[in-house]
Amino acid sequence: MEMGEWDRAGDRLPGVFDRSRLSPTQRRVARYVADHPREAPFLSSVELAERTGVSQPTVTRLAVALGYGGYAEFQRDLRRAVLGASPEAEGNKFQASVDDEVGNLRALRELLGDEESIKDIGRELAASVPLAVIGLRASAPLAGYFGYFAEKIHPDVRLITDGGSAGTDRLVGARRAGGSWALCFIMPRYPRETLEMMRYARKLGVQVATVTDRDSATISSASEVVLPAGVGSRLVFDSQTAAMALSTALLEALSDAAPERAQASLEDFEHRAATLGWFTE
Repeated sequence: MEMGEWDRAGDRLPGVFDRSRLSPTQRRVARYVADHPREAPFLSSVELAERTGVSQPTVTRLAVALGYGGYAEFQRDLRRAVLGASPEAEGNKFQASVDDEVGNLRALRELLGDEESIKDIGRELAASVPLAVIGLRASAPLAGYFGYFAEKIHPDVRLITDGGSAGTDRLVGARRAGGSWALCFIMPRYPRETLEMMRYARKLGVQVATVTDRDSATISSASEVVLPAGVGSRLVFDSQTAAMALSTALLEALSDAAPERAQASLEDFEHRAATLGWFTE
């Protein structure tokens, strides 16, 4: 989309420009959305509140004042309006699902602009030996992806994809062995057992960095760091493209935090792979 098309997209945002019913703080949020159509529809309510200097409940009240059931419904309409301004956004439901993910990746790009924060997280995860990686139910594949590659560059990764006593035992074992951090993936729908494990980790003295689709109060209260990565919700089941891209960025930060260790581990892996003929090419 050309810049002019993005600018005109503001004219398509539903209800935001009808500000007669809005309070002064709600108008501030509405004005920000109108002035930033490339960015605002892909921000969480917490992020939008931070950008506009208002409270998160103010953002939610804006959505309700405009006739929506909540922020998520309001955000979906904003995304439809902005993506609808783009010729490539026209198409069937499968193409529309990809358009949603483009928006999620754009928001993730903004998050990764704070390079030092990502590097800081990488250093903390690298220093935690063992490093617990948690992901249950729909988040298990994300945790498995991160854990599989993290094992190539980190000396002790403890993957936890089971809830209940089995998962708790692994978490306790990681803490007793000296682990100080856990990386947790919790995507919709949010399993209660994941939140319980996050809270228990903190009771054990383990700090939690969480990859999730939104920075909710419930998840924030159980985390030291929350890394939002939106999900695509156009189809029957959510897609997690942005979370996968964020996982890759975190792996890079993990490697950068201990480059000599990572290089030695990778060289050892490649030597064994070649000797044992693990790969065809």
